[in-house]
Amino acid sequence: MEYNILLYYCYARIDDLEAYRDEHHLFCIENNIRGRIIVSSEGLNGTVSGLKEDCEKYMAYVKSDPRFADTEFKVDEHHEHAFAKINVRAKDEIVHSGLKHINPRLKTGKHLEPEEFRALKDEEDVVILDVRSNYEHELGHFKNAVRLDIDNFRDFPAKVSELAHLKEKKVLTYCTGGIKCEKASAFLLEQGFKDVYQLHGGIIKYGMEAGGEDFEGKCYVFDNRLAVEVNQVNPKIVSKCFVCGTASDRMVNCANPDCNEHVPICESCGWEMEGACSEVCKTHPQKRPYNGTGYYQKNTNGYNPYKGFYQKPNASKIKSVLHGKTHP
Repeated sequence: MEYNILLYYCYARIDDLEAYRDEHHLFCIENNIRGRIIVSSEGLNGTVSGLKEDCEKYMAYVKSDPRFADTEFKVDEHHEHAFAKINVRAKDEIVHSGLKHINPRLKTGKHLEPEEFRALKDEEDVVILDVRSNYEHELGHFKNAVRLDIDNFRDFPAKVSELAHLKEKKVLTYCTGGIKCEKASAFLLEQGFKDVYQLHGGIIKYGMEAGGEDFEGKCYVFDNRLAVEVNQVNPKIVSKCFVCGTASDRMVNCANPDCNEHVPICESCGWEMEGACSEVCKTHPQKRPYNGTGYYQKNTNGYNPYKGFYQKPNASKIKSVLHGKTHP
């Protein structure tokens, strides 16, 4: 396959936030990298796609900055771009948690490589904790994992009180790529949990390096694939079609943009409901055309890749920063 999809994050202090956001954005434009990237004073978080050679340039670019030299990329192959455009945003956090006081560089759970996680997960005194949102863990999760009723990761801190009875256990946290666990595991330690671990590289790396054993269902991803296979050892479907209730791990975003729920819908119901999750959504006047995938690309008419630059509209000045020296 000609394209790669990259998933990565790096906690590192960024003082020149606005200038770096512009520089990073411009590099992506000039190298045909597309996707979603968050730049914060606490680091980077991104999912991007591009031709393999362009992705190699991008990874080298990120790692050439000493602040991000130890960034670990999860690399997957794909037959096309997984995104239609590039979006680089400056935000308060690289993943919204409300735990701004936690610096994973200073405090976090013990990292477990995929094979270490696989060897430890079935021990008697171990609890596996999913820190993702409902629609993610309903599609797929580790066998016997504790799953919290949360709609967003920012709800996680308020739910930790429900886990108080597990404080003396070994708690193994996991998420899609590892970024949420950095703060989730640190927060558990802060709340008095004694022995906390995290799956380094998340579900994606576990599938690549440990065969995905005992991960049941599919893993929700934040690109146009929506869901990916993980388990090559003992796969199992755990989700059900939102419409008819039959077993289905086919993820769909409801065709009604005002709903846009992320739910499993089998292929038959997908066509019958025209990509909608209910009759109400099926008859919604703004319902999007259904093409069988359940992914709806945002309208890119009038898309300006330079939109959002802090130093706008003088893009030539930004280019001189990029080409004149490696980092502003």
